[in-house]
Amino acid sequence: MKRVAVYENTDKEEAIKYAAKAAEVLVNLGVECVVRPSLSQYLPPHIEGSVKVHEVCDFDKLADMVISFGGDGTLLSAAREMLMCEMPIMGFNVGKLGFLAEYSVLELEKNISQVVNGNFRLVDRSVLETYVNNKRYFALNDFVMEKRNTSKMITVAVYSNEHCVGDYRADGIVLTTPTGSTAYSLSCSGPIIAPSAKVLCITPISPHTLTLRPLVIPDTNEVTFSLTDAGGGVIVVADGTTITELETGDSIKIKLSEERVKLIKPQDSSYYDILRNKLLWAANSFDNKTSAKE
Repeated sequence: MKRVAVYENTDKEEAIKYAAKAAEVLVNLGVECVVRPSLSQYLPPHIEGSVKVHEVCDFDKLADMVISFGGDGTLLSAAREMLMCEMPIMGFNVGKLGFLAEYSVLELEKNISQVVNGNFRLVDRSVLETYVNNKRYFALNDFVMEKRNTSKMITVAVYSNEHCVGDYRADGIVLTTPTGSTAYSLSCSGPIIAPSAKVLCITPISPHTLTLRPLVIPDTNEVTFSLTDAGGGVIVVADGTTITELETGDSIKIKLSEERVKLIKPQDSSYYDILRNKLLWAANSFDNKTSAKE
C-alpha cells in the first residue's frame, strides 16, 4: 500500500488528533498521503507540503486504501463513500467498543507500518440494498423500520421471498447482516452471527407479543416490510441514518447487494478474538487480583 487516504470523525477531537498523527506516520514511511480539507488545518507544519488535500469523492483516484479514525459509525460512513470503488478500509477505534474499527490507536505507528508492508488480511462483508423513490440505499449493518417520536407501536407485515412471515406489532423491526448482528439487533436480543455466514436476521424491537423472536433466513431471500399501521409516524434508517419516512400502506423491499465492503484486519486475529475481547467472554472473576479478599 503506497497511497493511503485518511478519513476522520470531524466531531471527535481524539479522532482528529490521531488522524493527523497517522498522516505524519505515513509521510515518514514514504507513503503518499491524502486527507480531507477538514483535517488539513490540524497537520504538523513540517508535513503540510507532503500531504495531498482532496475531497472524499476523489479518494478512489488518489489512494489504494482508506484509514478511518473514530468508531464503527465513522467506518460505516467511510464504507458508504467507498462502496462503489471497493477500496479497502482500515479502522482505528477511538470510541467505546468498536467491532468494525478493530485497530488500536495505542499502537498507531506499528499497526500502520504493518499494513503498509502488506501484513494484513482482507475480508469481504455483505451489504444490503433497497430502493426508495427510485434512489438506491445501502447498509453494511442494517436497515431499520421504527416508530418516530411517539409511544405508539407500529405494525409491519414481513415477507421473505413473497412468503408471509407474520405481522410484527412492535416499536420497530431490524433486518441485519452478520456484520450488523453486534449492533442494534444485539441490543434487541438478536443473535451474534459470524460474518462468514450467508444469512440475514429479522429482529423485532420490543415486540408486543413475547413469542415474536429473531428469525435467521438465507441471504438469498428478498425481504419486504409492509407497513399496515404507522402509529404516530415511521422512519426507515440505514446504518443509523434516516433515509425516508413512511405512512400506512407503504412498503420497502430489501435484498443482498452485489456490492461488498472490503475491510483490512490484523493478520493474527479472528472474529472470535474480537468477541472475547470486546464482550469479555470467558472472563474469570477469580483472575482479578484487585477483587476484595474474603
